[in-house]
Amino acid sequence: MSLLILILIVLLLVGALPTWPHTAGWGYGPSGILGVLLIVVLILALLGRI
Repeated sequence: MSLLILILIVLLLVGALPTWPHTAGWGYGPSGILGVLLIVVLILALLGRI
């Protein structure tokens, strides 16, 4: 389960990078959502829920 979450987070990190022309207009939305998701996963991992 942890490996699946780790792979998903890595894929989201790569997808949130504004390196492609079609993502230039997205602003901070994807990286902000990803940041919140990473904080939630980190808190759950520290609490032992994951």
